[in-house]
Amino acid sequence: MIRILYLVYLWLFFVPVFLVLTIVTALTVIAGCLLGGEKIFAYYPGMIWSRLTCYLALCPVKVRGRENIDRKQSYVFVSNHQGAFDIFLIYGFLGVPIKWVMKAGIGKIPFVGAACRAAGFIFVDNSTPKAAARSVQEAERCLKNGASVVVFPEGSRTYTGKMIRFKKGAYQMALDQHLPIVPITLNGPFDVLPIGSLNVHRHKMEMIIHPAISTEDMDPSHKGMQQFADRTQAIITSALWEKYK
Repeated sequence: MIRILYLVYLWLFFVPVFLVLTIVTALTVIAGCLLGGEKIFAYYPGMIWSRLTCYLALCPVKVRGRENIDRKQSYVFVSNHQGAFDIFLIYGFLGVPIKWVMKAGIGKIPFVGAACRAAGFIFVDNSTPKAAARSVQEAERCLKNGASVVVFPEGSRTYTGKMIRFKKGAYQMALDQHLPIVPITLNGPFDVLPIGSLNVHRHKMEMIIHPAISTEDMDPSHKGMQQFADRTQAIITSALWEKYK
C-alpha cells in the first residue's frame, strides 16, 4: 500500500515538479554563466536543484567526512557510480564548487546539455584515443583555473550495485596537476534509481568523504597509476554497505 501511494506521489507530483525545476535551473545556469557569473551560477543553482530533488523524492541523506575537505584546495574527487541519484547526492551535499567530468551523451539532453556546457563541465568523448586525450586536457584546464572536478572512474553506472575496476584517467589528471585525490563512497543511489529503471524508490542515501590522498609519490607509469586507482577503489569499497561489496 505504501509503495502504491509513493508511486502516485511520484508520477503526479514529483516528476512534474522535477521537470519544471530542471528547466528553471538550466535556464538560470545558462543566463548566469553567459552574463559572466560562472563561479556562482555553475554551482549554486545545481546544488539547490540537487538537494530539492533528494528532498522531493523523500530520500533521507546522510553525509560523513566533510571535515576532510579544505575549501581553499582543489581536488580530483573519485566516486563509485551506483545510479542517476549519484549526481544529486554529490552535487547537492558535497559542499564545495565542482566541475563534472561526464559522458558526451548528457550534452544531448534538452536544457541540461546547454546548461552543462555554459557551466564549463567536461564531456568525455571516448570515440577515439585523440578525442579521449582532448577530454583529459579540457579537464586539466579547469583544474589549472582552481576548480575541483568529480570523476566516476568506473566509466558507467553499475548494473549490480557492485563496482567494476577503476580506469586511470582521473589519476592522470591529478598527477599532471599535482593535486590530491579524494575518494567518495556512495551508498543507496542504486536502490533509489538503478540503471534501466524509471521508477524512483524511496530509500536512504549516504555519502562518505574520505581523507585526501597526495599524488606526489604516485608512480607515473601505467602500472603505477592503475595501482593507485586500485588503492582508492579499496578505500571506497571499505565504506560500502555489505550488500554492495
